[in-house]
Amino acid sequence: MLTCRSLQKLPLHRISRAFKGNKDAFVFITSVQQKHRSVTNLYNLQNKSRFWSQTEIRRNLSITTLKFNEFQIVHTPPFAESVTEGDVRWEKAVGDAVSIDEVVGEIETDKTALPIVSPASGFIDELFVVDGGRVGKGDQLFKLRLGGAQPKKNVEKVIEDKLPQSVPESKTSSEPSPVLPPSHVADKSTIQTPIAVRKPTPPPSISQSNFPSSSITPDTSSSINIEVKEVKTAPTRISGTRNETKVKMNRMRLRIAQRLKEAQNTNAMLTTFNEVDMSKVMEMRKNYKDIFLKVHKLKLGFMSCFLKASSNALTQMPIVNAVIEDNYVVYRDFVDISVAVATPKGLVVPVLRDVDKMNFADIERGMNLLGEKARDGTLAVEDMDGGSFTISNGGVFGSLMGTPIINPPQSAILGMHGIFDRPVAINGKVEIRPMMYIALTYDHRLIDGREAVTFLRKIKQNVEDPQAMFLDI
Repeated sequence: MLTCRSLQKLPLHRISRAFKGNKDAFVFITSVQQKHRSVTNLYNLQNKSRFWSQTEIRRNLSITTLKFNEFQIVHTPPFAESVTEGDVRWEKAVGDAVSIDEVVGEIETDKTALPIVSPASGFIDELFVVDGGRVGKGDQLFKLRLGGAQPKKNVEKVIEDKLPQSVPESKTSSEPSPVLPPSHVADKSTIQTPIAVRKPTPPPSISQSNFPSSSITPDTSSSINIEVKEVKTAPTRISGTRNETKVKMNRMRLRIAQRLKEAQNTNAMLTTFNEVDMSKVMEMRKNYKDIFLKVHKLKLGFMSCFLKASSNALTQMPIVNAVIEDNYVVYRDFVDISVAVATPKGLVVPVLRDVDKMNFADIERGMNLLGEKARDGTLAVEDMDGGSFTISNGGVFGSLMGTPIINPPQSAILGMHGIFDRPVAINGKVEIRPMMYIALTYDHRLIDGREAVTFLRKIKQNVEDPQAMFLDI
């Protein structure tokens, strides 16, 4: 609705110009028959009604379209307590149409990526942050035009982009070129010959008296021909085009690099190795995987076995579950195990909490949930906070052996590797068994070698004899 009283003294052409410059209302006038008619006359026609409806304005002012556009400012989504800022990556541009709950972009934080969704359908009118810009809590991200018309693009820029680029004319000197005498005019063949294989042009006529008689060859034209040998140069070998592309690290990868370097500079890391016979675990999985799937609706894997084995070992050796903080050792009465998961954007380490209180089904269920969140990119910061121990499984990529790096603020990490058939000595006989190398990297400032080796052997014993885990021995 428009207030007529405020416009009753303005002529129509000024009203039209005022509406066209207003961002909140676009008025397109096709014909105004009475050009000098004022709003006062139209106001009187409406029986001195204070407001005009859109229908009345279109009828009286010959306006074909009157559209009031509503805008909504979209702010950053809620951050976790430990996150204060992030980098914006846009998937939409100004003028793009978006529907409700459609992803417009994302905010990359130190630990995860938060999606930016549209709260309603409409068009993106303005982006307040450039792509790659940094935002904090409550910052404005973009302006959304609810419904309405698509924002006008910069017509001059579009026309300029479509115009063919003019070829710059070569500058010609106003001074005439100096005229050389005929003796200095180069032969056409000399001009057309490449410089690399150009032959020097012999002089047109040389008197024989200038040369010794022994070097003169009789010629009917009373001139000599000087033989010039062509110097053949090796062709330049041109290899294929090789480029170097510099790409800025995303915020997650940058944070991973900083944390790993910090761990390397802070901890006195040392790694001990052992090997595990996977025969009994594989046999148990083969015998019970169908029943386990039927009862729990979950697949039984090897990872849950190592999580349970690590939980038992951490409970028996609390020093591995502790951490150094300033001049103190912090002991934890809980077992929260971080599981390293590789994603296209980088390595994420969600935490499975209270593993010591879980059975195999609970562990598998929790891992499936965290795995789905990691693949979908919906992990919250709370899913990755904390953790007292980490397990990294390089065996899914075919790793034979490796040394994992500690995930601070923790004191140890277990590295799993691939299962390969190898000959081993069993009761004095050589047998082929499915074997896996395991590695434990630990902070030697807190954990001694004896404790690290003992801890790794406990994991080995639990995995090689799964019944021991059920008996808590």
